[in-house]
Amino acid sequence: MIAAVDVKTLVIDGINVSARADQTVLEVARENNINIPTLCHLDGLTDVGACRLCLVETKGSPKLNPACVLKVEEGMEITTTSDRLKHYRQTILEMLFSERNHVCAVCVANGHCELQSMAQDQGLTHVRLPYMNPKLVVDASHERFVSDPNRCILCQRCVRVCAEVEGAHVWDIMGRGIGSLLIADLHQPWGESSCTRCGKCVQVCPTGALTDKSKLGSDHPKYPEFLPNLEAMREGR
Repeated sequence: MIAAVDVKTLVIDGINVSARADQTVLEVARENNINIPTLCHLDGLTDVGACRLCLVETKGSPKLNPACVLKVEEGMEITTTSDRLKHYRQTILEMLFSERNHVCAVCVANGHCELQSMAQDQGLTHVRLPYMNPKLVVDASHERFVSDPNRCILCQRCVRVCAEVEGAHVWDIMGRGIGSLLIADLHQPWGESSCTRCGKCVQVCPTGALTDKSKLGSDHPKYPEFLPNLEAMREGR
């Protein structure tokens, strides 16, 4: 006997859509070719709502909610594009650029950076906030990879792929707020950590924070063929 599927109906940007009860607004929007910008989301990894770029408006609610973790409900009316959302998304990007040292001209990921591309897509032409310019130490202790916290946006993609796909649990976030920092194990040098050297964390990084030493100075696409198969890899564990 086939179990009945709990189906919800809702409206996204004036379009009537249907969805399973366990789906998020982001999933349903993408199934219906409605674009919602994201940086921390990656198909196959658990969503954590870290970047907040996928904020949407929900009719009847004064709050903005991240679409990647917002479960669908019957009768929802969602707006994904408005002047208010554009303002918030540009402000979020400005904060990301000002908190660390994202100088595209001298970055190894220039031309292959999701933060850079997102700023262009969202019409960000300048940063009004003062730059923090923290002095963070680059970790080149690993034989194959480099970790540059100056480029990190704390999206936690590396944390999730290491835990959920590789099962190694090497990466985590230490500290709070502006002082948050990506660390390996108990804040050990990457080269002395329990890293399995699989490189998945490097491949899912949206900026130049985690880099393959062999690719430094070369013009290369950042992502290999395995990325579209992340979900299958995770389910196969």
